[in-house]
Amino acid sequence: MSYSKPIYLREPTLEDGMAVYRLIENCPPLDTNSSYCNLLQCEHFASTSVAAEMNDEIVGFISGYLLPKSPNTLFIWQVAVNEQARGRGLASQMLLHILNRPFCQDVHYIETTITEDNKPSWHLFKALSKSLETQLQHAPWMDKQTHFDGQHDSENLVRIGPFNLNQTNKLL
Repeated sequence: MSYSKPIYLREPTLEDGMAVYRLIENCPPLDTNSSYCNLLQCEHFASTSVAAEMNDEIVGFISGYLLPKSPNTLFIWQVAVNEQARGRGLASQMLLHILNRPFCQDVHYIETTITEDNKPSWHLFKALSKSLETQLQHAPWMDKQTHFDGQHDSENLVRIGPFNLNQTNKLL
């Protein structure tokens, strides 16, 4: 696929659920969720998620939601970019696309979890923190043995902020 092909960013729809499921299946080491979960993400969390489309195909997806106990914090669940769309800064563009929506006007923090060895995710969120001119903090959160019964690597809770969303407009 050529890098010259345009990628359109938009809110996902219920009809995107299975395409998102297949995208995540094809983006190891991402954890696959049930197709039902991806359908719900596309429907219930459309305002805080984004689908990236190229040639009528979903080539990128970010799922996120506002934390119920802290609605000024956007939690990013997963970031998936198809191999054919990598190398274009798509993940960063998708994050900023979500942040610039009116629905997220009161967001001042982003949280996510990252395993120690996930270098692409660390790079993405450190770069986002720098572009938002704010801090990135992290600490162990979900332990491999305690929380995952040895079935998944430990996850660090990563927090970016505070930031002013008015600054992100200049970044798009």
